[in-house]
Amino acid sequence: MDSRRLLRTSASALAAAGLILSGCTSGSDAAASRTTAARPAAPSAPPEALKSFYSQQLTWRECGVDGFQCATLRAPLDYAKPDGPEVKLAVSRVRATGPGKRLGSLLVNPGGPGGSAVGYLQAYAGVGYPAPVRARYDMVAVDPRGVARSEPVECLTGPQMDAYTQVDQTPDDRAETDALSASFKKFAAGCEKRSGTILPHVSTVETARDMDILRAVLGDAKLTYVGASYGTFLGATYAELFPDRVGRLVLDGAMDPSLPAIDLNRDQTAGFETAFRAFAADCVRTPDCPLGTGSVDAAGEALKKFFRDVDAKPVPTGQSRPLGESLATTGVIAAMYDEAAWPQLREALTRAMGGEGSGLLALADSYYEREADGTYANLMFANAAVNCLDLPPAYQGPADVEKAVPSFEKASPVFGKGLAWAALNCTSWPTPATGKPHRITAEGAAPILVVGTTRDPATPYKWAQSLAGQLSSGTLLTYEGDGHTAYGRGSDCIDTAINTYLLEGTPPQDGKRCS
Repeated sequence: MDSRRLLRTSASALAAAGLILSGCTSGSDAAASRTTAARPAAPSAPPEALKSFYSQQLTWRECGVDGFQCATLRAPLDYAKPDGPEVKLAVSRVRATGPGKRLGSLLVNPGGPGGSAVGYLQAYAGVGYPAPVRARYDMVAVDPRGVARSEPVECLTGPQMDAYTQVDQTPDDRAETDALSASFKKFAAGCEKRSGTILPHVSTVETARDMDILRAVLGDAKLTYVGASYGTFLGATYAELFPDRVGRLVLDGAMDPSLPAIDLNRDQTAGFETAFRAFAADCVRTPDCPLGTGSVDAAGEALKKFFRDVDAKPVPTGQSRPLGESLATTGVIAAMYDEAAWPQLREALTRAMGGEGSGLLALADSYYEREADGTYANLMFANAAVNCLDLPPAYQGPADVEKAVPSFEKASPVFGKGLAWAALNCTSWPTPATGKPHRITAEGAAPILVVGTTRDPATPYKWAQSLAGQLSSGTLLTYEGDGHTAYGRGSDCIDTAINTYLLEGTPPQDGKRCS
């Protein structure tokens, strides 16, 4: 399993959008001053050394599906040396459809880090966002530096990645611990060998600065942005750097920038436990539940036994890769992102417990973005590269993990041990971290809308509460439900509140709740 701080919207969540309509309630008006704050002064001019980037002209061409255009944005590789090498970033847009006056550009990011924003735009946001929003905004995306079409970080070949995803991440002895540590070191060394030039320059801060260049080049005085999952950290970082350039920012499935890496990983572990218990409660009510028809705790014990069984004896999948504990766990975690995947998970578990593991393997492959030909997208490479640059590592070595395992198992009896060891990945990273945990207040920014889901597996609800409280102009919107992120997933209450904010600039009352 390789889920440390992999924060993104899921494909299944997108497919489920619009299935249900939900009611909502409003919170108190205790923080009304946040929603009525005066708009900040006009944005300041860019530094002289960056003017050539801010004044560039994009050359648009037709690309992808009908109606989409693509271009290439230039940015400095190292903002401390703007006259040095450059990076080329892939940008895509679809123009506002009308009717109504165009409001500017709406930049979207699906999270990750490592998720392709261009792919997200062309597959979903550019055609699936609410029609009134698409009517008034040009929908725009840029693949962050190091991601997908923007000089992607590369680390391992397909066969090497296959081996990496199968390494036992719940080591039982010294040999297995050494093998896991070696796999992380090999991964990091591969990144340095194949992507050493860009590897020190894929931080969230640098990507946020790239976004500001794009904002200016698109002709927008302020940034309008919807960021999901890790994209909320990117949006909050932008607000911290450029508070006077904040327009309408939606941060959906929020991260807490004040937490160190070990706390982020432990909180996320608890989030997956919460999601699993919701899945289990739904499953045990049906007579064909593969985890039994008893209690939720008993279902958890049944899943743990299954993981132990496939650790001892992997089950066949019809491919050269049998289903061991690591791939099985990743497959289960993949389905935790969206309740619409629960029926698929029940079927996959039933088959795997019967000795046929292709269903769980397919879920794991979708999580890792592995293609049928054995190649991988660069999602996991970019994910590690950004995470390991943004925060100091959670551990100094395996001894630290062993001390942390009990607290992770307390957070999640089902997933705790594996997720504790997964956080070892940055320990051997070749480039030192440039960021550190800190509160983001973005003093002077216009109202920023933070959205949290109460049973979100990947970005626990308390993170949204914390970020909304840190931001000087933060407003919290809550979805009481399951799944990762809330916008466009079926709640009319959530969608109406966000649409009104994007179209009229009026955020919902702080504390508003939808169900």
